[in-house]
Amino acid sequence: MGGISIWQLLIIALIIVLLFGTKKLRTLGGDLGSAVKGFKKAIGDDEPSTEKKDAAADADFDQKKLADEQQADQAQKSQKDKEQV
Repeated sequence: MGGISIWQLLIIALIIVLLFGTKKLRTLGGDLGSAVKGFKKAIGDDEPSTEKKDAAADADFDQKKLADEQQADQAQKSQKDKEQV
């Protein structure tokens, strides 16, 4: 007797549809579904194959950055040497 019956749930659903309309409820459901998909995708991104690809890309980026910094340091040293002479 204390629980909600099926008829009460149907009346509540009918009131919600009348208040918000089917179009707004449909877009709300689509937004909720895409949020759940995004969450599942973020959880599933921990696969080892993607980590290897990301690690290789990061290592290449860091190597290029270090090489550029070394060239810039060498250029600054040569300019200082020229100024001293």
